[in-house]
Amino acid sequence: MNLRIAFGASTSLLLYAALLGLSSAAAVNDPDWPCVQRKVPELSIGQVWNGPPMPDSAKDWEADPKIGDLIEELAARRNPLDLAQKQIIEFAASLPKDQVNDKLFKLFQGLFDKLNGERGQIISGIGRYASRQREMAEDLRKEASAADAMRAKPDDNPEDLDRLNERLTWETRIFQERVQSLSYVCEVPTIIEQRLYGLAKTISQSMLKQ
Repeated sequence: MNLRIAFGASTSLLLYAALLGLSSAAAVNDPDWPCVQRKVPELSIGQVWNGPPMPDSAKDWEADPKIGDLIEELAARRNPLDLAQKQIIEFAASLPKDQVNDKLFKLFQGLFDKLNGERGQIISGIGRYASRQREMAEDLRKEASAADAMRAKPDDNPEDLDRLNERLTWETRIFQERVQSLSYVCEVPTIIEQRLYGLAKTISQSMLKQ
């Protein structure tokens, strides 16, 4: 088989498969969502909190610098979950008994606000990334079609076709690397959700029974 023809066929199939993968994943509940994971734009407290009802006073967590600093440490994904949970237990043990529940309510509310916000930003970024990916795929399809048309001409310039093939090879490689990156990024909202749930569970278990 002619190498140029083979390249054109493989490029077309590659782009088609990539686009099919994006569209089939998105079709679950949002035509613009590229991930296999279901899109949940925002979490609710009820999805991750199994402890006592949250008091309105928990919303004032930012007024306590110590809790704010702890939230930053606990929310950081570089901090292993088991170590973060140990920090929560140690924090609860360091508090006077009459402050434990109040401080832990605020700790959870702050973690929820921070991690839910981060998760929302990542989901928005995924949408923008996928939109750009579709634009790149469309551009590549047009270039592949142009290359097919050039191959069909008996008097085509071999050097022009070689240059186009080289550009298509490079751009297709970039496209595929972005597909792989998107697959990883799609997992991040779920990772954040799981971390928040694990931290929330430790917080609720550290509360004093009333």
